Amino acid sequence: MTDSSGVIRSQKVIVQGLRLEARIGVHTHEKRQTQPLLVDVEVDLAPEPVSGLDDTFNYELVVEAARRILADGHIDLVETFASGLAEACIRQPAARRVRVRAMKPQALAPDAESAGVEVMLERTAS
Repeated sequence: MTDSSGVIRSQKVIVQGLRLEARIGVHTHEKRQTQPLLVDVEVDLAPEPVSGLDDTFNYELVVEAARRILADGHIDLVETFASGLAEACIRQPAARRVRVRAMKPQALAPDAESAGVEVMLERTAS
């Protein structure tokens, strides 16, 4: 959105470094115990002025949705988790585009710092 002074407004809500314990993965050892999951979420908002919580995206929803997904039990694929979290976020009225990155720090240890996925959902123009 460009205002009368020619300034382009964009807004994003960011949750970075959400640390969760998850039963996630396809390997036998991953099915027996939890492992750390690091999650980053970015939610692009409509370029409208924000004057209250009803005008924006409540970032506490990210934590609540992530914990709710993990509480449902073991998840084989990190893609499944990331997609579910992105879908929960994009359903919020203020969200226009959502990017979820879910990383498993122990997945390729000690050869790599982490491995994971990034999922992006974008609301189509209506």
